[in-house]
Amino acid sequence: MESINPATGEFLQDYQQPTTKHVEGIINVVHEEFAVWRGKSLPRKANQIRELAKILRYDRERLAKIMTMEMGKVITESYAEIEKTAWLCEFYADQGESMLKSQHVETGAFNSFVRYDPIGVVLLIMPWNFPFWQVIRAAIPALMAGNTVLLKHASNVQGCAKWLEWSFMQAGFPKNVFRNLAIPSSCMEDVIADKRVRGISFTGSEYAGKIVASLAGKYMKKCVMELGGSDPFVVLSDANMDLTCKEAVKARLSNVGQTCIAAKRFIVDKSVIADFESRMKTLFEEVKISYSPSDKDAVYGPMARADLRDEIQRQVDESVKMGARLVCGGKSVEGDGFFYEPTILADVKPGMPAYDEETFGPLMAIISVDNDEEAIAMANNTRFGLGASVWTADLKKGSRIAGKIEAGMVFINSIVRSDPRMPFGGVKDSGYGRECAKFGIREFVNVKSVWID
Repeated sequence: MESINPATGEFLQDYQQPTTKHVEGIINVVHEEFAVWRGKSLPRKANQIRELAKILRYDRERLAKIMTMEMGKVITESYAEIEKTAWLCEFYADQGESMLKSQHVETGAFNSFVRYDPIGVVLLIMPWNFPFWQVIRAAIPALMAGNTVLLKHASNVQGCAKWLEWSFMQAGFPKNVFRNLAIPSSCMEDVIADKRVRGISFTGSEYAGKIVASLAGKYMKKCVMELGGSDPFVVLSDANMDLTCKEAVKARLSNVGQTCIAAKRFIVDKSVIADFESRMKTLFEEVKISYSPSDKDAVYGPMARADLRDEIQRQVDESVKMGARLVCGGKSVEGDGFFYEPTILADVKPGMPAYDEETFGPLMAIISVDNDEEAIAMANNTRFGLGASVWTADLKKGSRIAGKIEAGMVFINSIVRSDPRMPFGGVKDSGYGRECAKFGIREFVNVKSVWID
């Protein structure tokens, strides 16, 4: 496993795969620590988590720099990611105890209640695109509930994984409450099969998620699957076009489009589609490519890997051959690094890669519809169901449409985002289970009924 700087293509560092014996040893000590950690009081766990928030903020410069060097995120977005991870820590430190409090149930018993007990070691299999946020989002609720955590991070962000483990120790967590397993995906079945591992939280591609889910089923492990998306960005005829187009740029190009909840299919009413396309072409062509993503004024950096850039190129080329119209962009940037032009395709239709597949990069697909009902049907015409946004001046209509869209999250006049206070997750091939809020902290617990007579 090795880290490559996406902005330059230069080798950063490689990481030696641990031996089977070493992996076995890490699993064992994390399992043994569970017996101790689960017995700590909720206020004590909360205090440790608050300390982690302080450490993350204190080391923001160093952690953000590592993130930018390993996966190419512009430094301002790296800063924002560190701040968001600290916020989530504080949220669960403040709210976790009430979310895990036993709940009385009125029955015929002398006393009856539901309690939430930890289940054991939880394995996190995490992606590279938000290397700190994704891990913290899954780890903190699991730890607050009393579980211990094993991290299998993406191969190209092992530096981030190393510093995450270090941050937990600096915050005063027992050494074996949170441990990183620097192993490739090919070794994961043995870890999933291990009887000491009781839960799996996976965030990543649909393809890899189905493999992990099948293994979780084979070995009877509880799992949460947060997979890909082809989020619709539905622009109705009465949308505020100034706001809508401004937010559309963020929805598609934040993190260079490398996010599961990025808007990917822009479904636009035919009465405003010409205006929308013209505005978006101007805005996309104004985006300045930042060849040094660590600069404070950088806004648009490289893609994380060469193969990801090549995949976007394939999707663009095949869609154009099938009848899509190239509005702007459409090619890699010559020179070092893995840069790709902000790209718009219009006249996109079902059957094209830009419509059917998850486009994990800076590619906007514009789709024309005749009316609101066709917009709803087009939004749902996908195997994915993660997030969606609807843009309209009529909030009642927007709420009605939200009820008809098949997605785990629908935002009205706002881009889709994750928030510790709201459940996060999808339906259909975008996965199952939820992260964040009380729903996330109760995923890896034994919901136990207690009846006393």
